[in-house]
Amino acid sequence: MVTFFVIWVLLNSKLTPDVLLSGLVVAFIVALISCSKCDVFNDIRLSPKAMAYSITYIFVFLLELVKSNFDVALRVISPGLPINPGIVEVKTKLKSKLGRMILANSITLTPGTLTVEMQDERFFIHWIDVKSENIEEDTKLLVSKFEKYLEVIYG
Repeated sequence: MVTFFVIWVLLNSKLTPDVLLSGLVVAFIVALISCSKCDVFNDIRLSPKAMAYSITYIFVFLLELVKSNFDVALRVISPGLPINPGIVEVKTKLKSKLGRMILANSITLTPGTLTVEMQDERFFIHWIDVKSENIEEDTKLLVSKFEKYLEVIYG
């Protein structure tokens, strides 16, 4: 990437902020495209269905984010509400590494949950209010709402 950036600067022969910023962006994109070991973006599907699911996923995630925020806020302002913290194990059907990473980050970004560890298809999640000790039930409650969209987008 540094090589691409230096070539960009030499070809432009200017050191203005706009040239430097656009050079960084172009160098990063060219480095990603030309990298033979970078397989991060190989899992992305560019079909119309995947694009529609990507947009839908954003809205589903935002809805879950708002619901989780209200739940945690209610627990903070109402100390009488039960809290049953614990670490639960869930499983995912996602095969792609990028899909699993996005799933883990989506779970972590919703308040009240934190992805502690990932081991292949198993995730260990700290949950503010554990509702079940059953892997299938926990998977349904925490993972399935995100997973059905990510499966179409990433596989």
